[in-house]
Amino acid sequence: MSVNLSDAMDWQAFFRDQALVCDDDRLRLFYETGCVAPQTPLSETPFIALDFETTGLDADKDEIISIGAVPFDLNRIRVREARHWLLKPRRKLTEESVVIHGITHSAINEAPDLESVLGSLLEAIAGRVVVVHYRYIEREFLDAGLQRRLGEGIRFPLVDTMELEALLHRKGFSKFCNRVLGRKLTSIRLADSRSRYSLPHYAQHDALVDAIATAELLQAQIRHRYRPHTPISYLWL
Repeated sequence: MSVNLSDAMDWQAFFRDQALVCDDDRLRLFYETGCVAPQTPLSETPFIALDFETTGLDADKDEIISIGAVPFDLNRIRVREARHWLLKPRRKLTEESVVIHGITHSAINEAPDLESVLGSLLEAIAGRVVVVHYRYIEREFLDAGLQRRLGEGIRFPLVDTMELEALLHRKGFSKFCNRVLGRKLTSIRLADSRSRYSLPHYAQHDALVDAIATAELLQAQIRHRYRPHTPISYLWL
């Protein structure tokens, strides 16, 4: 794999700068923990897979209702250290979203607001590289949710397992061949991506299960397509 996904962002400098200007103590502690050095080999990078279930797909108006997080590295997924939160959103659930994630009003009636679990969530992801499947949900929703509650948002590097599949199946030579041969686009959804690496099928749209599934997928992608000493900056966005 020769494509470098890095956007040349100096994340370590960004974290240092944010630690000096944050008003919220929890955010300041998160940034003070620091960012993994860009040259860190994948084999030595501490990861955490993160998955959100939400009331919809628009971060500007929809809310997070469930968070799954599980730390891992290339050799081990630390399920015992996994975290799962149900959250009470500031807007009502829609019938369409309930059908997808199965979380009802009664399930979250007594659940806390995002701000109540923010300290625990930031502590869980601090010092680790976040891994998601589709980059425009977790980072975008957390940033928007914090903007609404604290008046300041959050940014951090992440690895997108969907983007890694897109690079292989939907861009470059693969894209050209598919167009010439009139082939249907290869699915890069989480379940379909996992099946290409012979990973087991899991039920979807449970935040913790999806986080574990994403962690396993990245382990498989790196095992098949990268080297252990590849720098993390090669993959993060």
